[in-house]
Formats: sequence, structure tokens, C-alpha cells
Amino acid sequence: MLTIFLQAQPQGSSSMMLIMMGVMFVGFYFLMIRPQMRKQKQEKSFQETLKVGTRVVLTSGLHGRIAQVQDDGFVIETLSGKLKFEKAAVSREFTEARFGDKAKAADKTAEKKEIDTEKK
Repeated sequence: MLTIFLQAQPQGSSSMMLIMMGVMFVGFYFLMIRPQMRKQKQEKSFQETLKVGTRVVLTSGLHGRIAQVQDDGFVIETLSGKLKFEKAAVSREFTEARFGDKAKAADKTAEKKEIDTEKK
């Protein structure tokens, strides 16, 4: 029994373990960390390029049009009035290219509302 505990470990097992740990770290970097960093950069640049008049959808699902751009957020105009939101709350743009028929119908409704308010 004592001879089992006194046997030497095979050569190269510790270096093989370090190589495997390194390969796992590189794999995690390319599969998880790098794509997440790229997504964060794209989201930040998207939020910085938004302008007044752009139709957006917020993370809460609220749809509206940007009425004012401020340093710390946006003033979003909705059918019920104007509300202020943080820049991070803007999820995506509500465009015809992305939403198709829904965007067309929403634009027609918004144009009709604007015409009605101008008549008054």
C-alpha cells in the first residue's frame, strides 16, 4: 500500500494542465467576452447617433419619437405626452426596414395626428 503513495507522478501532467487551462481561457474570450464587448460598443454608438425626430422603441416596450436630445438622456414624445428617459433605455430604432408594415401604419397614424393638431 505504501508503494502506491510513493509512486512519482508521470512527467508532463502539470504542463498539460496549464496548457488546457490556457486553451479554455482563450476559448471563453473568443466565445463569450469578445462578442459581449462588441455588442456594448455597437449599442453605445447607436445611442450616440440618435437624432431628434427618430422613432425609437424603449427597453420597456414604449414607442415614441425623440423630441429633444440632452447630455444625460432623451425627451421622448409619445401619444400621451413627453417623457424623459436615460440614453440606455433606448432599445432600437422603429424603422420601416426593421418592422415593415407596422412602421408604415404607425407613421400614417402619427402623420394623421399631426395634421389634426395643425388644423386646430
